[in-house]
Amino acid sequence: MTDKTPEQAIIDGSAWAQFCDSLKEAGNVIMRPEAPSDAFTRAEGFRYLTRLLRAGLENAIEFSDPRYPEFFQLANETIKIGNDNPDNYYQNVNISGQYEYRIWGTRGTVNYLSLGTKGGGYDKGGTMESTGQINGSDMQINPDGTFEIFVSTTPKPGNWLPMQPHTNSIVVRQTFDDRTKEIPAKLHIECLNRDGDNYLVPEQLPQQLMKAVRFVRGTSNLFVDWMEIYRAHINKLPSDDQERCVAAGGDPCIHYLQSFWKLAPDEALLVHARKIPNCRTWNFELSNYWMESLDYRYYKIHVNKHTAKYEKDGSVKIIVAHQNPGPKYPNWLNTTGHDQGGMLFRWVEADSHPPVDTEVIKFKDL
Repeated sequence: MTDKTPEQAIIDGSAWAQFCDSLKEAGNVIMRPEAPSDAFTRAEGFRYLTRLLRAGLENAIEFSDPRYPEFFQLANETIKIGNDNPDNYYQNVNISGQYEYRIWGTRGTVNYLSLGTKGGGYDKGGTMESTGQINGSDMQINPDGTFEIFVSTTPKPGNWLPMQPHTNSIVVRQTFDDRTKEIPAKLHIECLNRDGDNYLVPEQLPQQLMKAVRFVRGTSNLFVDWMEIYRAHINKLPSDDQERCVAAGGDPCIHYLQSFWKLAPDEALLVHARKIPNCRTWNFELSNYWMESLDYRYYKIHVNKHTAKYEKDGSVKIIVAHQNPGPKYPNWLNTTGHDQGGMLFRWVEADSHPPVDTEVIKFKDL
């Protein structure tokens, strides 16, 4: 296809053929020698690729035009990326530093609202550099709960979300204490100085299809690389490299403790947060080897500041186990048939970041 124009590649179908061939090649990540080779983990891996492809196509085609921005989700209950937070409602929007935008809506009741502009992407080398940030606690909110935010490279009065000339997206995190009782913020966005229309341009489609494939390949390989880093401290929870986390799209207001868990059938992992700092919230979650959060729709696989049961001394003990250890351990997290995976403890807007202790114990000794 290299000697053809994009239009020719659309007409003769070679653009689609290259997309399919490249997508097949992207699946090699599941067969990487360091990845688990059992049928369960590989099946999850191939399902993971289908999820990433859905997200990649939405990002590269349906919501790609920065002149006609709309909020969509790169991660949700069935698309999971990089130890996604089960307490979060994620939203994304593609923008460009050459335009200016207005976001408006209602604040809702979620505990933590964060909007960050980013530059880069997992299809462009695995980085999503932070180029600006505004949080709900810093925003001017009208008495009726409404607000507006201006997004631009130059400062604006009121609520201003900065960006840089190379900014290309916004990531929104809405963090719940209890999803069943809180109302999410409702967000809308418009480009204030857009030009042209957003009709389908046939010559752009080959590039958009390949961008979706690069997203699948880049995302999946990036987080297998991370899991291999975490093998150095299996079943421990040290502070992660915060610069690396933020560079990959993490929230600068969150401190990440991230690792790899692995348990035999007769083992359990005790996670003990001995000191809880002053913070907006905290949470701890389990993921599979591909760093997808386990299925929180049906199973208890995470706990947070609001849902946790505390010890008399104010600390929190969490048990990761294959079966329920009983009422003595109310903070039991279900491994949902997995014997290994990722895990992440977050301190959100915390005044300190105390260590979190872990210990592998025999289940019978609980």
